[in-house]
Amino acid sequence: MTTAAITLLLLTALATPTWALATRKKRNHAPVSVVRRLDVIGAVVLLVLAGVTAVLAAVAAPATGFLASAVPVVAALAAVTGGGPVVRTVLVAGGVGQRPGPGPDPEGSPDDGSGDDTDAPDSPAPAPADPADPAEAGPLRGGRVIGYLERLAVVTTLMAGWPEGLAIILAVKSLARYPELRAPHAAEQFIMGTFASVMWAVGMAGVEHLIR
Repeated sequence: MTTAAITLLLLTALATPTWALATRKKRNHAPVSVVRRLDVIGAVVLLVLAGVTAVLAAVAAPATGFLASAVPVVAALAAVTGGGPVVRTVLVAGGVGQRPGPGPDPEGSPDDGSGDDTDAPDSPAPAPADPADPAEAGPLRGGRVIGYLERLAVVTTLMAGWPEGLAIILAVKSLARYPELRAPHAAEQFIMGTFASVMWAVGMAGVEHLIR
């Protein structure tokens, strides 16, 4: 049972890059609605995998030996890679990207906390008019890398047994984003993206705790 839980956790970590590679060609030529539907499917698969993993981990014996040493690494990888589809789905559900906003940055995704490593444009053009990433219409920039670092910091802090570090992480991010939060709709984008990203990382830390 423990081995099955760790295997599912590994699948959770690999699901997002695998899904991104499998759908890359379709994303490059599909309309925005199709790309967003692919993100929703990816998010649902991730949540199901994470849920089943948590159930198995809760009833299984604690991991020992090499497996116990490998679990934190796999959980951190799952926290970093899995947040993108989840956050984008939350942003779409919250209406981000459905309002007119500042033009997107053609060289990077500005969605806060998404952390996805695959661009999803509506067309191969470098600056599409209707970006597939819901937060490309939002005012916050650089969220892809920030999302990676944020989730890595959150899951590492929790696995190290220092939950107080969450306050520092969120405070640093809020202070760094403060000048941008005055833009229209920036605050709601920031809150939704951050909460979804952090909750996913916390969930992966919880799975790691259950397995070990």
